[in-house]
Amino acid sequence: QVQLVESGGGLVQAGGSLRLSCVASGLTVSTYGMGWFRQAPGKEREFVAAINRRGGLTYYADTVKGRFTISRDNAKNTVYLQMNSLKVEDTAVYYCAANEVGRLTNPLEYKYWGQGNQVTVSS
Repeated sequence: QVQLVESGGGLVQAGGSLRLSCVASGLTVSTYGMGWFRQAPGKEREFVAAINRRGGLTYYADTVKGRFTISRDNAKNTVYLQMNSLKVEDTAVYYCAANEVGRLTNPLEYKYWGQGNQVTVSS
């Protein structure tokens, strides 16, 4: 049974930092494309960042480029999202997801999802 468990969210002031973790079980993150998505109230789920299965390529939404960094620790079977210079508009539930094949920026092409982790940025 595949499980993706996110942690590390919480409440932070604008300009602060958080690091989200996604621990995988039942799959090996180095054999999947891994992505982070987020969903704010009343909005659709949107792409945030992704890393390809070999780990050599990363992708970012324009809204987070230069502030967020996705990384992977194969030994810990964990994917991270380091979020710096957080803004109020980054407030959302953040989801980790695993992609076997397909475009890493498209949430519809991800097979496995975590339960989500709330990130709230206050002004």
